[in-house]
Amino acid sequence: MTLAFFGFALLILGFNAGRLSPGLERQRGLLTLGGAGLLLVGLAMSTVVQVGAGQVGVQTLFGKVENQVLPPGLSVVNPLVDVTRFDTRTQNYTMSAVRNEGQQSGDDAIRVLSADGLEVVIDLTVLYHVVPAQAPRILSTIGVDYQDKIVRAISRTRIRDNAVYYDAVALYSTRRDEFQTRILNSIEKDFRANGLQLDQLLIRNIQLPQSVRASIESKISAEQDAQKMQFVLQKEKQEAERRRIEAQGLADYQRIVNTELTDRLLQYETIKANQAIATSPNAKVIIMGGRGSGAQLLIGDK
Repeated sequence: MTLAFFGFALLILGFNAGRLSPGLERQRGLLTLGGAGLLLVGLAMSTVVQVGAGQVGVQTLFGKVENQVLPPGLSVVNPLVDVTRFDTRTQNYTMSAVRNEGQQSGDDAIRVLSADGLEVVIDLTVLYHVVPAQAPRILSTIGVDYQDKIVRAISRTRIRDNAVYYDAVALYSTRRDEFQTRILNSIEKDFRANGLQLDQLLIRNIQLPQSVRASIESKISAEQDAQKMQFVLQKEKQEAERRRIEAQGLADYQRIVNTELTDRLLQYETIKANQAIATSPNAKVIIMGGRGSGAQLLIGDK
């Protein structure tokens, strides 16, 4: 529209050149032609609007928001309308204790009070997008700064409202998923009422007070020591069982030997051993006869 207004001004100047100055009178034709050309080009450009990929355009005519949404691409519109573009792709809003990690500089984590009265620090990322058909309503009722007015405000409020139902340790460990599901359902409902769609809610970190963290670490260490001691006791028990079985085997062996080993068996085993020695090459043969056995001592070289 700026180009059209500039062309219109040149056109008026050309029509009144003779009354304003003799010098302008000689340029009257040029001013009139140039003004008309700029006016036509400006009007033509003002009637064609380009909306980028992943965006929709909302038209405003003299302060009134039009319900018709402009899709991505080129659209022909009234040259007097203003077009506000809304990004309909997935956006994220992060609130973190880490400096410069989120949209706000500095520590922007959410500090809540748990059911046991402890302060818990939560880092949160909200993934959402603008519902294209709801863009005119967002512009007329909220404005283009919906991220601060809706996304940030509602997320922080719902986190605090729901954290009071959980103990600090439960938020950190056993009921973390339940807490995330609960606040997701709550925030999703509020977003939908304001023309936004919640895609995902990510609890990135839950930081407990130092005293609670120390208590948890001590408990974990004690449990690990107990598990280690249980392993040692189990190992010692198995070793004791092995020794008992070994001793029982030796006792059984001695009992069998004492009850079943006779003089005739010993004499038979001696004869077998001497035969083996006698038939082996390069060996000495030693035969020792016992008293009353009838055997004689014989030593010889093979």
